[in-house]
Amino acid sequence: MLVRLQKFLAEAGVASRRAGERVILEGRVRVNGQPVAQLGAKVDPQHDRVTVDGKSVQAKRKLYLALNKPRGCVCSRNDEHDRPTIYELLPDEWTTVNSVGRLDYDTEGLIFLTNDGEFALRLTHPRYGVKKRYLAIVDGAVTEEMLREFQRGVYHAGERLKAAGGWIVSATAKQSVVELELTEGKNREVRRLFETRSLTVKKLLRTQIGKIKLGELKPGRWRTMTASEIKTLLS
Repeated sequence: MLVRLQKFLAEAGVASRRAGERVILEGRVRVNGQPVAQLGAKVDPQHDRVTVDGKSVQAKRKLYLALNKPRGCVCSRNDEHDRPTIYELLPDEWTTVNSVGRLDYDTEGLIFLTNDGEFALRLTHPRYGVKKRYLAIVDGAVTEEMLREFQRGVYHAGERLKAAGGWIVSATAKQSVVELELTEGKNREVRRLFETRSLTVKKLLRTQIGKIKLGELKPGRWRTMTASEIKTLLS
């Protein structure tokens, strides 16, 4: 797949895209031995040989992982309270990946990790509207009307929260099991939605991001994502 030369240089760690443009315009870049000094040129990272100031430049291998985050760990790389982190679940050599969004300490389920900044942006920025589905076990009775209110939008601590969809799996006076679908990814959004109705979420599991489901992945385990999964998320 062809990419713009300045993007290739940025992903290889040579320079930011803006600085990479200057490097190109200064005539310091060669592709397959030929000087390239105009913006807009494209390269094939898999087959083209790119040099800057005579030194070979190679694109960093992009990593895409799906992890079933267990309860009782954080998504920060370093935690001020010395709590376990999701990075301790990964091989030591995979130090370049970062979580795509976060799940709070008590929340379980599907989370992606990558070293591809564009991929992370596409999944987290509200303008792309990537849906994320959660399964919540709630103390008390959840009603259909309550879920309709969530989909119309409610306020918590001065911030508007809104669910894209909601379904009751089961409900009694003491406990309800509910599925919610969100697109904005605000901090503790599912828990806060129920707090507006004085209900407490006992357990929260993210089961799906876009079309990618948690499936049979066990808590604390990870897997590499397939090319088709990545393409589906970016489409």
